[in-house]
Amino acid sequence: MKKALLCLLLMLVICGCAKAPEEKESPAEEEIPEKQEEVMEEKTMKMRINTTEVEVEWEENESVEALKALCADGEYTIAMSMYGGFEQVGEIGAELPRHDTSTVTESGDIVLYSGDSLVVFYGSNSWSYTRLGKITDKTELELIELLSRGDVTITLYQE
Repeated sequence: MKKALLCLLLMLVICGCAKAPEEKESPAEEEIPEKQEEVMEEKTMKMRINTTEVEVEWEENESVEALKALCADGEYTIAMSMYGGFEQVGEIGAELPRHDTSTVTESGDIVLYSGDSLVVFYGSNSWSYTRLGKITDKTELELIELLSRGDVTITLYQE
């Protein structure tokens, strides 16, 4: 008899700990996730070299996020200069977070140099950079044609 009462008591305790049915959310609470989704919808950063739009596969790092913030309110333009016969370099006008690692670059690579300069390669180099992205829709010859004929302007924007 004592065992039966103990088992019954134990079952009541266990059932009492079960999760109570959830209360229905108020209409105002139901709207919050939808609004958060709209805010979370992220724009894509785009890049133009002079008047030519290029497709870029951007890295997922805080340097790219800082670059996106610079063009959040409109276009952000960087004057670039040829350097070394294999790259275009331009001062960003702001100090971005950096996580430099020794890197061998190739044509199409976009990197951050010294925390405040954007570099776009049409050749190869070996140095310590923070990777930002890579141009994916141009061949090496197309990049040489686009970047090796004098100084260019890089325009970043979001859509």
